[in-house]
Amino acid sequence: MKALIAAAILALGLPAFAQQQEAKPLGPGREALTIPYEKYTLPNGLEVLLARDPKLPVVAINVWYHVGAYHEQPGRTGFAHLFEHMMFQGSKHVPDDVHIAMLEQLGANDLNGTTNFDRTNYFETVPTHHLATALWLESDRMGFLLDALDEKKLRTQQEVVKNERRQGVETRPYGVAQEKLWKTLFPAPHPYHGKIIGSMEDLDAATVEDVKSFFRKWYAPSNATLAVVGDFDPREARALIEKYFGSLPGGPKPEKPEVAPVKLTGEKVLRHEEKVGTLPQVMMSWLSPPYLSEGDATADVLANALGTGKSSRLYKRLVLEKGLAQSVSATQQSLGAQSVFTIEAVARPGVSSDALAQEIDAVLEEVRREGMTRQELDRARTRFETQMLAGLQSVGGFGGKADVLQSYNHYRGDPGYLDEDLSRYDAVTPEQVRDFAREYLEPDARVVLHAVPVRKSPISAAKEIR
Repeated sequence: MKALIAAAILALGLPAFAQQQEAKPLGPGREALTIPYEKYTLPNGLEVLLARDPKLPVVAINVWYHVGAYHEQPGRTGFAHLFEHMMFQGSKHVPDDVHIAMLEQLGANDLNGTTNFDRTNYFETVPTHHLATALWLESDRMGFLLDALDEKKLRTQQEVVKNERRQGVETRPYGVAQEKLWKTLFPAPHPYHGKIIGSMEDLDAATVEDVKSFFRKWYAPSNATLAVVGDFDPREARALIEKYFGSLPGGPKPEKPEVAPVKLTGEKVLRHEEKVGTLPQVMMSWLSPPYLSEGDATADVLANALGTGKSSRLYKRLVLEKGLAQSVSATQQSLGAQSVFTIEAVARPGVSSDALAQEIDAVLEEVRREGMTRQELDRARTRFETQMLAGLQSVGGFGGKADVLQSYNHYRGDPGYLDEDLSRYDAVTPEQVRDFAREYLEPDARVVLHAVPVRKSPISAAKEIR
């Protein structure tokens, strides 16, 4: 049978592809999360993931370029995010600024692009009968974007991104403070230094040749993965992918930067004069294990149990019992090279950031000493599984099936890693949480930032109102 399939592929002129991956059996109650898929690679290096889901007559197209802020050079930050904008501005065979309009006219939804430190992605969900058009649009900007990139387009998008930075960082409450903390966690020239959006100076300094060189290196088919998920005919989809993507020039896959892990050897306390937020805020951050590595799931569960929902440890103590904070959160920001565990709390009027920090430390000391209850951890696990199940109801969009396959493929090289991922959370015990807090959440291995609002005189306040 395998020989017949291979012969049919050769007869059709289609690329040889890997044997279909059997969906790994999941535990009782998780059968709905199974995603059968195929994975193969075109001769030019483009990876392809196909997953058929015929429940609705729609299909998701999701392209991941394996490049993010981590892959940028000092003095040339923000390029990955800049291309998130440039990729919607037109290519050789698509007129300027009509890419989105064409998809919307087809009835597309879940249409977007995002950038993080580790990757950039673009995705849309279209009615099944418009699969060919959506694939063509993606292939044209992959292969022919530079034919339409000129000085005017670059300068226009530079200004758009700079304005986005003003709104998202410089005029956002605590935005500058968060950037200052992050830069302290990852000192230059570490590629995680700064914001994904880049700095104003680097955005201004970028030239057309700079961005073209970045695109040629990182946006080649050999550094990309295409996922097609939904109601489609696999034979037709493979033929369309070969037609639109197979002719694009290949090239060697670019090498990922080799960067040594950062290690904090003491506590660093920063005092920031907050000019936008009106209440004191305290932020504490520790370096933690990379995404999907040992300890990452423990950090996720601990963060959720500490700071998500009114039953969480920090919310109960700081907001309900002590009345010190009006909001509090804890997160594990999982990244490919090294993750960050952060606790943030905004004070109530009249409460200092120092008082918040003291109470946070008291809660953390309890966790280091005693761990957390199994009931607390079970609530956190349930939240994760519920969130995962909700996302997998969709073929596309944020957290949909295409996105999940892409994420596991990017970070593990295994699109079918779902069962192993869920098992990581099942295995977290109260003892592991306690040990994690002792090993990683040490008081002398963190950055603490106090964002204290600047007191304005009545005269300066009146000037601002005018």
